Amino acid sequence: MLKYQEVADRIELAIKNKKLSQGTRLPSLNELILKYDVSKTTLVKALTTLEDKGIIYQVQGSGIFVRRQKRDGYIALMTNMGFTKDLENNKLSTKVIDLRIEMPNAEVARELNCAPGEEVYFIKRIRYVDNNVLCIEQSYFRKKIVPYLNKEIISESIFNYLTEVLKLKIGFSDKYLRTDILKEAETKLLELPKKSPGLYIDELFYTASGEPFDLSQTIYNYKHANFFIQSGQK
Repeated sequence: MLKYQEVADRIELAIKNKKLSQGTRLPSLNELILKYDVSKTTLVKALTTLEDKGIIYQVQGSGIFVRRQKRDGYIALMTNMGFTKDLENNKLSTKVIDLRIEMPNAEVARELNCAPGEEVYFIKRIRYVDNNVLCIEQSYFRKKIVPYLNKEIISESIFNYLTEVLKLKIGFSDKYLRTDILKEAETKLLELPKKSPGLYIDELFYTASGEPFDLSQTIYNYKHANFFIQSGQK
């Protein structure tokens, strides 16, 4: 995790722990620089991250203020760090369907920029929220960048493992959303009637240095998935 991301997480956690309400003014820029012992550049990037996430808003000449927090149980669409943190007040669980090392097909190899002969991890799992099926996830991880995965690891938050254990610096992602009628096999896994609608999110994740490492598709159960986007004036 990059330094500015770490600082952003610490500020966000402080806001949540203190249960600061909408409009609460935070310490000044200089006070935050001293508190977190970082450069002005790092702190500005951290504040920009929090502003983009809808955690704070800044008023020129007045200060930094807490923004109204999202409702519990809603997943932020504008983040690329999974939804474990968004659903921290809910019970999350995972059922692993598949985990294997394989050679990627041409499309996956192209998206991940794999070298000839480079292997990937393929995983498929079902995620549950409060014992209800939330989604199906299937992902391809470049073994060159994510050298080890097992069933225990992928039964929890993979992104926590990547950032905290592997110390992988995750940068950005490209995300594509579409709706469609679910395939019969998908309805069975999602415990939905045949021909139910589904939300498909395809996402390609990059390291902080711009190298693709994870190609994922998440298929959400429309009955149990809720999303939010906080927008600004940028």
